[in-house]
Amino acid sequence: MSFLDQNQKSPSMKKWRPSWSELWLNNKTTPLKPVVFNIQLPNTKDPKNNTSNKTLISNFSGSDRTLSLNDDILLRILSKLPVSQRNANSLVCKRWLNLQGRLVRSLKVLDWDFIESGRLISRFPNLSNVDLINGCFVSSRDSAVILSHKLVSLHVDSCFSSFYDGKLLLHTNIVDRGLTALASGCPNLRRLVVIGSSELGLLSVAEECPTLQELELHKCSDNVLRGIAACENLQILKLVGNMEGFYSSLVSDIGLTILAQGCKRLVKLELSSCEGSFDGIKAIGQCCQMLEELTFSDHRMDDGWLAALSYCENLKTLRFVSCKRIDPSPGPDEYLGCCPALERLHLQKCQLRDKKSVRAMFRVCEAVREIVFQDCWGLDNDVFSFASVCRRVNFLSLEGCSLVTTDGLESVILSWTELQDLRVVSCKNIKVGEASPALSTLFSILIELKWSPDTKYLLASSLAGTGMGKRGGKFFKKS
Repeated sequence: MSFLDQNQKSPSMKKWRPSWSELWLNNKTTPLKPVVFNIQLPNTKDPKNNTSNKTLISNFSGSDRTLSLNDDILLRILSKLPVSQRNANSLVCKRWLNLQGRLVRSLKVLDWDFIESGRLISRFPNLSNVDLINGCFVSSRDSAVILSHKLVSLHVDSCFSSFYDGKLLLHTNIVDRGLTALASGCPNLRRLVVIGSSELGLLSVAEECPTLQELELHKCSDNVLRGIAACENLQILKLVGNMEGFYSSLVSDIGLTILAQGCKRLVKLELSSCEGSFDGIKAIGQCCQMLEELTFSDHRMDDGWLAALSYCENLKTLRFVSCKRIDPSPGPDEYLGCCPALERLHLQKCQLRDKKSVRAMFRVCEAVREIVFQDCWGLDNDVFSFASVCRRVNFLSLEGCSLVTTDGLESVILSWTELQDLRVVSCKNIKVGEASPALSTLFSILIELKWSPDTKYLLASSLAGTGMGKRGGKFFKKS
């Protein structure tokens, strides 16, 4: 047996080099040693360490402090958080997702399958305000063409021709089936917006949701109003009969009479594109004695209906919106009557060229205390002079009435001894420099005054001395 030369080194006797971990652990920097040792977990294959593993896992699971709270307490805590955090809170876990769903009260449905599949009820069991307008349309998801309307925006394909063909609206049976499912799962429903339903669908809502107080119904007809009449606690109602280029239906005196006999607790009523006459409005005034606010939007009423407003004894607010006419043949003044409790008369985007109808309207509303005109066509000095019959007016607002002049305004408001607030905006023929001393004295005793009638005059006065706005003048000069 021979020995190797001392100068030769055996491979097994090579100098051992320490690893990076040993260099790190042997370092004298003691502050990092506890960190390294703390992150080392025990060997899971060693049966002796099973107890320590269970203890470690239980410590990590115990980090969710909300597990010790029951659903009611956690629900009260989540309800105190801002609404903007609801989406983020629902992503924490499934429990928080379900609890956040119980906090949602208002929802706009975009997909009708969400109702029929039962996911709506299981996800949001405490809904009180549901809008089904967008969900009642059949939208082509594959199309890049978007059709926008003031009610809805949806995708349409190249075969689309018009709304009147009925292809974009769900069938009435499908809508009724969804309303039945919604009513059975949300008995606390208070507000509902729907289009294209029938009498049966609304009857199911009336039976299952006794707390329903507000209803907005599009594409309404006389037969559908039979289902609305079963909503005994209904207080706010909006009926939309026709919408040009969108859909068409009929609401006549028959439907208004059915409505009046069934919904006797109405407080607010809006009739949009509805037909009718004296008899229908009279029935509403006699039966709905709690009615305080009545709105006519683009109405199709027959001649002589205006006299029926006198039967609304407790009416406080009367609105006309986008009406092409008021009442072309109102009849003699002795048959018009008056609304004794009326306080507010608002006209927005209406055509007031017919002097006979406007005069009759002010006769019926002579007890009014607040008059608002906004962007009304045909309102000149002669038409506006009929408002002088309203002696108790304390608030007047004129906006976008370009035909009324300073003399026409002065002739009316100087006769109102109780006028306190005046608002004149964007009325180009009312000039600041044309105000008489009597009108200036009235301005000084008003409680509130907003006076910006001629925007061009205000712009010219603000640009005075700047050189801008002069025809043919040079604004940029060489320095």
